[in-house]
Amino acid sequence: MELNEYQRVAKTTAVYTSAEQQLVCTVLGLNGEAGEVAEKIKKIIRDKNSMIGDADRKEIQKELGDVLWYLSVLADTLGLELEEVAVMNLEKLRSRYQRGAIHGQGDNR
Repeated sequence: MELNEYQRVAKTTAVYTSAEQQLVCTVLGLNGEAGEVAEKIKKIIRDKNSMIGDADRKEIQKELGDVLWYLSVLADTLGLELEEVAVMNLEKLRSRYQRGAIHGQGDNR
């Protein structure tokens, strides 16, 4: 499945009462789901000596799916295609890599 197709299908399951609610809820949801991914990784490091098992991968995969859904709907809410977001990000990272600026601080390095 391509990213824009995923985005198109994902937004059909978004049920919000207003554009403002959709914007706020998708931003908060994205952060919440990313936090759940981080929490699962933290517990694996803390409780399982950093050993990620198949069951752990499956649970993280579910959470990453939720992150992808919120990201897709948020991008759509902002009038952005997910594939454009992905391409722009790779171009930015490629430029930073070529200029030796992968490490460092600031958005516009």
